[in-house]
Formats: sequence, C-alpha cells, structure tokens
Amino acid sequence: MPGVVILDYGSGNLRSAERAVARTGADVTVTSDLDVAAAADGLVVPGVGAYAACMAGIEELGAGPVIAGRVAAGRPVLGICVGMQVLFESGVEHGVETKGLGLLPGSVTKLSAARIPHMGWNTVQAPTGSRLLTGLEAGERFYFVHSYAAQDLEVLAEAGAEVTTASHDLPFAAVVEFGALSAAQFHPEKSADAGYLLLRNWVAGLE
Repeated sequence: MPGVVILDYGSGNLRSAERAVARTGADVTVTSDLDVAAAADGLVVPGVGAYAACMAGIEELGAGPVIAGRVAAGRPVLGICVGMQVLFESGVEHGVETKGLGLLPGSVTKLSAARIPHMGWNTVQAPTGSRLLTGLEAGERFYFVHSYAAQDLEVLAEAGAEVTTASHDLPFAAVVEFGALSAAQFHPEKSADAGYLLLRNWVAGLE
C-alpha cells in the first residue's frame, strides 16, 4: 500500500482530495510536515483560488525545495488545479506576474474564451502515451473550475512532456505528464469515475 501525502500549505480541497486518493487503496496523510512530504511514495500538491496566494503559501511553508527535490530525484508529484499551475515558471493574473516553481516550462495566463470562468464538465483529448489516462473511455468528462491555464502547448511539447488537452474556445493543457511530475487542471476528486481512474493510475505508478 503506497503512502501518499496531500500537502497542506493553506490552500486546496484537502479532505475531498484525501478521500478520493484513499479510494484507490493508498495510505493517505494530510500534513504540512515537509519531512513527511519528502519521504512519501507520492506527493499531491492541491490548490484553489489565486495563483499568487498559493505561491505565497508554498513559500511561507518552505515547500518549494521539497517539491523540486522530489521531482529531481524522480519521486512522484501530482499537482491539482492551481497546484498544477504553480508548477510552471510563472502565472499572470490581473496583469501581475508571479514567479512559480519553474518545474514545467511556460506561463499560466487567462483563458482566451468568451465565457470565463470555465466551469463544469468537459472532455479531454489524451495522447496515446498517457499513463494517467490509460483506460479512459471515449467521451469521458472531467470537472473544471478555472479562469487561467497553461496555453502554450508547443513549449510543453518541445520539452518532451505528454500533454492532454481540453478546449474552452481554444485548447489548453488539461493534464501534463513530465517524468516524475504529473499535473491536472481539472479536479479529479470531483470528477466521479473518470477522476478515480486518473488517481488510480497515478497511485499504481507509485508501487
């Protein structure tokens, strides 16, 4: 039974994420203890709200080096929603650019869409090589709530990342798989069986 830590840095749907990951059979702990986070088989970085506020919480806790250290050592990390966004080099909200963790190339910017936020169920287009979405049925939908996203898909592709896209007027990164680093813009913990499949596949990769 792999051990998974949900990182508590003051942001995120911690308990719903805990329940969703525990459903896969993992031994789940919600904690702000960085030693525990560093030692876990898998680390989940959640996040809701503003990019700058999430980065401030991560910096106050001192979690950035732990997250980066795990990725450098090939130890799995999963970012969810804004927890995905902070993995990029920067985020731009209301004209203000905030430095991110820099573990994924590119910036997170406002969606280029007529209707903001992008809220509700949407389908995704997964590449053949996606490990996280292995077994995904055609037409499966995931639950999104966001106004910002990583939209420079070419930069991610050039870096060698596997990118699953969704579209809200224009395409954006819905899932990124890059070595030990995985990230989902949608909320798998709110995405019923499709979200469970992603979490199950991620936890299976920890064993």
